[in-house]
Amino acid sequence: MDPMTNQLPDKPTPPKLEAGKPVKKSLSQWAIARKKFTHNILAMISLIFLVVVTVLSMSASFLTDIDPSRIEPRLIDAVPSAEHWLGADGAGRDIITMLLYGGRTSLLIGFSCTAIIIIIAALIGTISGFYGGKVDSILMRFTDFMMNFPFLIFVIVLKTIFVDSGVLALILVISFLSWTGAARVIRSKVMSEKENEYILSAISIGTRPVKVIMKHLLPNVMSTVIVQATLLLAAMIVAETGLSYLGFGVPVGTPSWGNMLQTARDPGTLSGKWWIWIPPGLAITFTILAINFIGEGFKDAFNPRSKSK
Repeated sequence: MDPMTNQLPDKPTPPKLEAGKPVKKSLSQWAIARKKFTHNILAMISLIFLVVVTVLSMSASFLTDIDPSRIEPRLIDAVPSAEHWLGADGAGRDIITMLLYGGRTSLLIGFSCTAIIIIIAALIGTISGFYGGKVDSILMRFTDFMMNFPFLIFVIVLKTIFVDSGVLALILVISFLSWTGAARVIRSKVMSEKENEYILSAISIGTRPVKVIMKHLLPNVMSTVIVQATLLLAAMIVAETGLSYLGFGVPVGTPSWGNMLQTARDPGTLSGKWWIWIPPGLAITFTILAINFIGEGFKDAFNPRSKSK
């Protein structure tokens, strides 16, 4: 009340909306991340490249009628020509056909391993970070135990034991030895998120832990999971390539980018038959670069401190 006039002060009038001007709504975290990612030109180009490579590889049987396992003696080490654009390898197999079928195998291993690793890491990391205490201690000691296994040596030993088990055994062995790092990252994110008020409020009103995790916690941890998945995908393709190059990965009769690079161990092929090993090398290099750029794009998109261009 104004002491001079004995009248109540006028209430502040709310700002009037201009006619025809829409009200600006605040964007959600996912909408902001999507906007940032779509404005990242390098990440979008990389995503398109990865999608194209994946579609071409998965459609190999529709794009070529050449059997990748068929040996053509007349085409052994054939140079690039109008009939075979990238020539043929030491067994007379068309390089383009091998690239398509090899990409199918390498990408299948990469995506499958990444999916299995993320499921294991999310399960262990979420339970460990949410419950804490003895549960966290037991799961983290188990994680430390798994981290002690030398990855390369252990994979080679298991592949030697299960020599006739094919690609499935390689996927399972790589997956069950590679989840520890992602589990620790997800656990740290969960421990940070569970201290927020919305989580504490849900717990205080008696919401079941499973519902808290599925409805409130995981959606806010999903950004970390996505970034980890992109980084793991590149690492899994590199792992398959390295193991196959050493002869302990994909069986020799199965086309893969790593198996195609095995021929580069021969000095004669390395120096005089570039068309046999350079195409798979470039395919691996550009695919891994694309995945890394996508991962960086996701990391910037979910980073609240980064600005949209």
